[in-house]
Amino acid sequence: AERGQGETFILTDLHMCKDFTTQSISLSSGFELQFRLGPSLQGRRVIVHTNYPLEGQKFIRKNFRVLSWNYPTGREDDSDKYCSLELKIAGSYQYYFGSADVERLGGGYITVDPVLRVGADNSVLPLDCITIQTYLSKCLGKLDDWLDRLRVAKESGYNMIHFTPLQTLGESRSCYSLADQLTFSPEFSSDGKKYTWEDVGVLVEKLRTEWNMLSITDVVYNHTAANSVWIREHPECGYNLVNSPHLRPAWVLDRAICHLSTRVAGGFYKDKGLPADITDESHLSVSAAIFWQDIFPRIKLWEFYQVNVENAVEQFRVLLQNDTKPDPSKTKGNKGLKILQDPEYRRHGSTVDMDSALETFVPHSSSPQHIEECCGWLKQRLTELNEEQYQIVHQHQEQAVNCVLGNIVYERLADHGPKLGPITRKHPLVTRYFTFPYEDTPLEQELELLDQPEKMCHFLAHNGWVMGDDPLRNFAEPGSNVYLRRELICWGDSVKLRYGNGPEDCPYLWDHMQKYTEITAKYFHGVRLDNCHSTPLHVAEFMLDVARRTCPNLYVIAELFTGSEALDNVFVTRLGITSLIREAMSAGDSHEEGRLVYRYGGEPVGAFVQPSLRPLMPSIAHAMFLDVTHDNECPIQLRSALDSLPSSAVVSMACCATGSTRGYDELVPHQISVVKEERFYPKWNPSAAPTSTGQVGLQNGIIAGKLALNKLHQDLAARGFGQVYVDQVDADIVAVTRHCPSTHHSVVTVSRTAFKDPKKNQYDDNVPPMFIPGKIEEIVLEARTVERDAGSYKRDEKFINGMPEYTVEIKEHIKLEESTVVKHAGVTSKGRSEFVQEIKFQKLTPGSVVAFRVSLDPKAQKLVGALRFYLSQFSPKYRRGSVPDETPTDILQKPLMSKLTLADMNILLFRCEAEEQEDGGGCYSIPGWESLKYAGLQGLMSVLADIRPKNDLGHPLCANLRDGDWLIDFVSNRLIHREEPLAQVGQWLAAMFDYLKHLPRYLIPCYFDAILVSTYSTAIDAAFKLMSSFIQKGSTFVRHLALGSVQMCGVGRFPALPPISVKVKDVPYRISPITEQKEQCCVSLAAGLPHFSAGIFRCWGRDTFIALRGLMLITGRHSEARNIILAFAGTLRHGLIPNLLGEGRCARYNCRDAVWWWLQCIQDYTKHVPEGHDILTCPVTRLYPTDDCEPRSPGEVEQPLYDVIQEALQRHLEGISFRERNAGPEIDKNMRDEGFNVVARVDPDTGFVTGGNRFNCGTWMDKMGESERARNKGMPATPRDGAAVEIVGLCKSAVRWVVELHAKKLFPYEGAKVHREGEDVFVSYSQWNQQLQQSFEAVFWVSGDPHDPNEKHLELVHKKNIYKDSSGASSPWCDYQLRPNFTISMVVAPELFTPDKAWRALEVVEKKLLGPLGMKTLDPDDMMYCGVYDNALDNDNYNLAKGFNYHQGPEWLWPVGYFLRAKLYFAKLLGEEAYTRTVTLVKNVLSRHYTHLERSPWKGLPELTNEDGRHCPFSCETQAWSLATVLEVLYDL
Repeated sequence: AERGQGETFILTDLHMCKDFTTQSISLSSGFELQFRLGPSLQGRRVIVHTNYPLEGQKFIRKNFRVLSWNYPTGREDDSDKYCSLELKIAGSYQYYFGSADVERLGGGYITVDPVLRVGADNSVLPLDCITIQTYLSKCLGKLDDWLDRLRVAKESGYNMIHFTPLQTLGESRSCYSLADQLTFSPEFSSDGKKYTWEDVGVLVEKLRTEWNMLSITDVVYNHTAANSVWIREHPECGYNLVNSPHLRPAWVLDRAICHLSTRVAGGFYKDKGLPADITDESHLSVSAAIFWQDIFPRIKLWEFYQVNVENAVEQFRVLLQNDTKPDPSKTKGNKGLKILQDPEYRRHGSTVDMDSALETFVPHSSSPQHIEECCGWLKQRLTELNEEQYQIVHQHQEQAVNCVLGNIVYERLADHGPKLGPITRKHPLVTRYFTFPYEDTPLEQELELLDQPEKMCHFLAHNGWVMGDDPLRNFAEPGSNVYLRRELICWGDSVKLRYGNGPEDCPYLWDHMQKYTEITAKYFHGVRLDNCHSTPLHVAEFMLDVARRTCPNLYVIAELFTGSEALDNVFVTRLGITSLIREAMSAGDSHEEGRLVYRYGGEPVGAFVQPSLRPLMPSIAHAMFLDVTHDNECPIQLRSALDSLPSSAVVSMACCATGSTRGYDELVPHQISVVKEERFYPKWNPSAAPTSTGQVGLQNGIIAGKLALNKLHQDLAARGFGQVYVDQVDADIVAVTRHCPSTHHSVVTVSRTAFKDPKKNQYDDNVPPMFIPGKIEEIVLEARTVERDAGSYKRDEKFINGMPEYTVEIKEHIKLEESTVVKHAGVTSKGRSEFVQEIKFQKLTPGSVVAFRVSLDPKAQKLVGALRFYLSQFSPKYRRGSVPDETPTDILQKPLMSKLTLADMNILLFRCEAEEQEDGGGCYSIPGWESLKYAGLQGLMSVLADIRPKNDLGHPLCANLRDGDWLIDFVSNRLIHREEPLAQVGQWLAAMFDYLKHLPRYLIPCYFDAILVSTYSTAIDAAFKLMSSFIQKGSTFVRHLALGSVQMCGVGRFPALPPISVKVKDVPYRISPITEQKEQCCVSLAAGLPHFSAGIFRCWGRDTFIALRGLMLITGRHSEARNIILAFAGTLRHGLIPNLLGEGRCARYNCRDAVWWWLQCIQDYTKHVPEGHDILTCPVTRLYPTDDCEPRSPGEVEQPLYDVIQEALQRHLEGISFRERNAGPEIDKNMRDEGFNVVARVDPDTGFVTGGNRFNCGTWMDKMGESERARNKGMPATPRDGAAVEIVGLCKSAVRWVVELHAKKLFPYEGAKVHREGEDVFVSYSQWNQQLQQSFEAVFWVSGDPHDPNEKHLELVHKKNIYKDSSGASSPWCDYQLRPNFTISMVVAPELFTPDKAWRALEVVEKKLLGPLGMKTLDPDDMMYCGVYDNALDNDNYNLAKGFNYHQGPEWLWPVGYFLRAKLYFAKLLGEEAYTRTVTLVKNVLSRHYTHLERSPWKGLPELTNEDGRHCPFSCETQAWSLATVLEVLYDL
């Protein structure tokens, strides 16, 4: 019962059109189930419906209610929202989900297991503790004797009894052919005492409270006994020839076969070679000939499917003579004739559609001659159609003959068949398919009954089963020819019941079966669904709902023979089947038997501890694993008597419900037939003699062994031994280990099976030794099946007796040295943590079992207790088995993460290979697999996240952990060698690992994972506490993205940023690991991992400032953001911020946009950060106070930040023009000479920042050609010279901002003096701002309107209603290319855009450029478009070679953030409906990023993807600006 407490399962990722009905989803009472949205549904208004009732309300299957959504963050975030069910009531429940416009997008079923209770104190009986024994009720005798007979089950250790039906049986005496479903069989009453269901109820309750045993019985819904009185009174409850006329041809054939059987029995065909006693193959061919020569020509079955040609032609002739025209609405223009089957199946009763006939056969005129000619055509076609019907029926007849002959072979010739002997009335040729409650008369006379409905309704179809049939199809319904083709393996004593689609179709039957169900549920704790796979699902569903109303915790078991796990699951989930019966007898050898134990329950030994909140993994249905069922053939006949005990032991070790059938334990050497057996079971007598037939005790058969095994099975489940390991020691020996994951005690049971009789087969005396890890505490039991002198088996006439010649020699709870089976147990040690005992056997004979109770060696047992004690502070799952440490280590008493900064977290959690190499380390490489993505904890957590849910203990990572301590030491040593407080975390890990290293190696992976999960989750929580409230209160998605800040922001061995002024407060310092001098250690932002993470390629001006708002300002890392802004400010030169920072001293000033992104970040800083405007007065230490000076020392030249901003603006207004220092191959091996000339200026006519040339690329689309072969070397793919649209927008944002600052007296400059055309001019920022506002749409809007006065190049327009990508490019057509860059301007300077035009442009972008994760960088309709980036390809293609198409189609992620933010901004202006639709789009798009982020081992978002979101191997796997801009969208949202 406690299993469910605190456990929550996520039915994760409800997907569009996802059908969960073939998945087995079964949960214990007390669990919580959450429904969460998958990516395809995020953003949609999804509604989840369920018929699980509200507390206190009744369950009604058709009553659905809507579940309300929970928002854990308080915000409407689709990545985290869920609706949930607290599961308390057993049964099968349905859920489905839809949206406002589509009611049903998918759905499935959930099964909640019942809680079973026994004893006077109502203690819980866990499902895995169940040990069940089946009794054929008719063999129990009078009710007064039942307790004595049932006591055998109690004394054999069973805790559940399965009674076959207790109702009045039919004529055949089959346990499953019931004459009356409502009466307790009178055969159980004594003379003078009539017992009722109430008396059964008293007995069942006595078993439950006094014997701690539950009772279940069968429900049989498919059929009733052919002699049931009620079916005669209500023949509509079966399939008869009135309500199912399609069965008429099958009935005719059945009667013909019946008459054939009578004649063969009477010797009529003896002279033709077919005697009554069919004994060889030649008789079969004679039988077949009789069918074809005598029977089929006589009964003419094809006539039931044919048309009366003369009548049809005459009808047609009259229509033609009356000039009748066809009705086109009926034929729908389809020409051609088809036979319409007569629904009453009369001979020649089928028809043709006369409208089709009139349309197909049209006379040339209405003259009699043409009409006759037309009738002739019709007659010919109908004759052909009748011939087709004849051929179809001929095929049915061929199959019918084959099936009849197959039946004869099985029943009379086959060695494995019943060999029924001569054909008689009792044993006819084949079983009848229909009841015939009248005297036999000649066949022709009987066929006349087809015209008498009052008699036809009593010809009822028998039930049976069809080999290989679809169990969801009813083989007796129209459309099935099973009865005609004789494919039914028929039960001649039972009538198949016809329920129809619901109670209204057959009220009496539904009412009758409902009463039957209510009686059963009232007196029993559970039911076995007999013949479940053939029971119509809707019937079983209805009846079980009825049963659960009476008995809410109904235990439901069933046997399914669908042949498909998916189909099994349909039955299991829809009906709420608790346990599926599985048969050990299906195993052909001991190896397969062991495999079944592993398959049917438990986790592997050493399994990982799963989190309390976890995705619901579909599993196979809970098993009831039986050593033999009452339907199985006798195992003693199939295997040997000696196999009974060891196979039982193998089954008993399974971690599921187990059981057997009465007779197995007593070694009854034949199948106890459910039809023919009429003898009684022996009663219990502890001192019964071995030869006694009417009584049994512990010395009979294997009862003593079974008692010990049943006790062991129940004990293991009750004490949490939920892990299983199966070892096939040799061909006959199976060792099964059950392990408790909290105490680490085990029971190892070794069984030597005897599938072949040792008297007839040789078994090796030399049994291989076994090696058992740990310390053997005791032998729980050792048992051998031995022969004794008690005479041999003789079948008793009154009692079902077993073989007296065998008994079990058993010892329980003995010391190892007292064993007679084990010869020697030596201790070997494999290292400090492995304590192994070698077992040598002396008497492990076939039919023997020995079970060892094993603990860890004392030291390991003590250390695992201490380890669990320390882990229990992180999770209550470790409390059981935890023991306080007697000598606690100091470090383990200290708080774990209290002093770590976010920069420390970068080292603890992340750091890719290149970052680690800077420090002389690297990421851990797993032999035979791959290197971890990070040296920090995330590297391991990403791999373990895949291994843990699947318990993939065979993974190379787990193998590496078992093989040695290398990885364990790597994790702690990497941190111990760092500065405090990281060293403290390393010491804490080392102390925990000291305990870990002393455990057996098979436990290392799960405890290593437990330690890492505890450390990691503590670190993550601590990291979020250092961030802004937006992150702390944010969704899982927000937090995942915020971790990108920890991932990208770090301090390397070498400072990546130039020093900032010593006057700035709160700047971090350290002692340099290289110079040992005090130095600043400000975090820097890596552009992307793994390619841009270390050395001079770590920091880029553009990347840093595109990512800074998302990764640093929104996350609350304000002082670190300030430091980066100021450090870059110090590098300003020529009025530009460097592209590649190169620590300031190797900077390249070859980009036109980085300075504008820097200005945008300062603006964002002033708005986001409390007192943010203070940054404007912060001192900046200038590296290059003049353009041509050498780098200055820190502090030599300082000025406030506002002066540096002014310089950047003034220099652009003045005009920037210079040649890069060291121009040539030394700084760029691909660029042509002209490309090193950098130009940027403000166009005085428009105010636009313009610049560049066709040999360089000064914006983010900066791919330079590299291929000599394709002749693109030195040519930029996307020069974007002129005025790039995003630079214009960023410039407008900056100018507007300084105007506002000046007005608030926060910026001292109103404008700038510039030298233009030989004179000094003052340009006011206010004037520049207005100029940009007026010029923008006039220049950039592409209306496509031929009358637009602003459109100068109509011939270049190939997409209208967009904004140009640039203005004034050296190749004018480039201006008109559709790219995603104008969306950036929409976000930073929305005032430039008319909302209506902006919206139209955004719709074009969405339609043409939006991909699954990124934005296409070029219109796919453009001739230059190519969406696959391959930097390694070098061919003759100018547009592709060496990745020339980097920005000509591949889908970059960071622009998606700007597109979505622009869409949200303008949607708000357009009204609520547009905004709601846009929010849906945003959530839907971002759901894919969330999914990628969760699944990515890098825990990041890539730089770019190839077209349609396909992975690009040349992309950074995680990119700062990708994470940042997506986080900004969520912030806006």
